Amino acid sequence: MLHRCFGLFLILCLISTAGWLQADDPPKFRTDADGPYKADELKKLASKNKGEVLQWYQLVEGQFPPEGSAHAVSGELMLVDHLERRFQIRVDRKDSQERGVWDLPLDATMLPYGSIYYHGAPAALQDIPLGTHLNGLFYLKDPKDNSPGPDTAYRRKTPEYDFRRCFRLEDDFTFHARQKQLWKIESVDLATKKLVATLERDGTSAGKPQSFDLTSSTRVLQGTGTGDLKTLQPGQSVLCNLTWVTLYGPGRVFDLWIDEPARKLATSQQLERHRNHIRERGLAGWVDAVDDDAQIVTITFFGGVDSKLFDELTLTSAEPFGWPLSKPEDKPTAPKGTIAVARESLMTYDPVNDRKGGNILEIKKIPVQPGSSGVQIRVKCDMLLEGFRPRRVVRFYPATWKVIALPREEQFFGRE
Repeated sequence: MLHRCFGLFLILCLISTAGWLQADDPPKFRTDADGPYKADELKKLASKNKGEVLQWYQLVEGQFPPEGSAHAVSGELMLVDHLERRFQIRVDRKDSQERGVWDLPLDATMLPYGSIYYHGAPAALQDIPLGTHLNGLFYLKDPKDNSPGPDTAYRRKTPEYDFRRCFRLEDDFTFHARQKQLWKIESVDLATKKLVATLERDGTSAGKPQSFDLTSSTRVLQGTGTGDLKTLQPGQSVLCNLTWVTLYGPGRVFDLWIDEPARKLATSQQLERHRNHIRERGLAGWVDAVDDDAQIVTITFFGGVDSKLFDELTLTSAEPFGWPLSKPEDKPTAPKGTIAVARESLMTYDPVNDRKGGNILEIKKIPVQPGSSGVQIRVKCDMLLEGFRPRRVVRFYPATWKVIALPREEQFFGRE
């Protein structure tokens, strides 16, 4: 009898465990691999699958999204509000689109943990010229977002209309360099200003030849200087940024980098611009936890930042530029820093005056997730501000970074 009861108990435990494991399985969601669904196709799929059709992943507040859950959209940069990290792109034409919705705008906002890349390095929106063709990963708008999109002719909307939250944005240079791809020039006709090239990876063709337009203003970058259109020769492996993509073919060549030295120079220059931008505005992240009694704030930093900037968290300064932070019981020589409250757009209020901080108690690596840098710190603060709450966005300034007053338009103080 005892053996029978134990056996029944074991079976019940196994069933309960199986249900618990199944409940913890990652949710299924639709991806770009499922292809574009039109209204009639959705009805057929719903009928075939008894009403069950995979839906796009909806972001969860305070959580990083799962890998591969975003939707890819590409288009040309039309408008920029770099202060609020908002922008518009003219969405590329696709075979899945009806002609009536060609060339319509998508209005989007960068997620707090959304990253931007230009010339193969992290960037800010203000670094990217209008007219640049961009490749992005997007999520659906917040279900509570009822704001109108851009006004268009006949009130038509692009099929990508609801994908208003951007996770990643990059120019063609970055997009192809990240995949270790180059364009191999097949032919150049300066009379008609046509350049035919084939996309390759490791010397192997990755597509069919494409015919691009050149203009008299196309910039040709070679080595540490510039060339002209006559520098272009068949057999060269190049990277380029485009504009007017899908309007009149594959696109017009905006800028073109002929050789590796030119590409490395472009990347290194953008990387330094990025580093300076972050050092003046602080490392962005969100608060994971707050110990009110001990006045300790735990921060996870967002991704899309040059990893070398995190190395500067360990640098020490007796006091950050004359501003005493340490309490008598703290280690005066320990790494320090200050925290400023920020908005979802990463804009701070008055970072010169509205910062609190102290010793960095711990710097540790955590599992990297999409949107996360995998770097987390614990900071002992001299005082806690109202904005130091879990999942609130903040900016952190290591003690060796001089905090200066930003241009007035970049400070939210006084606009509340």
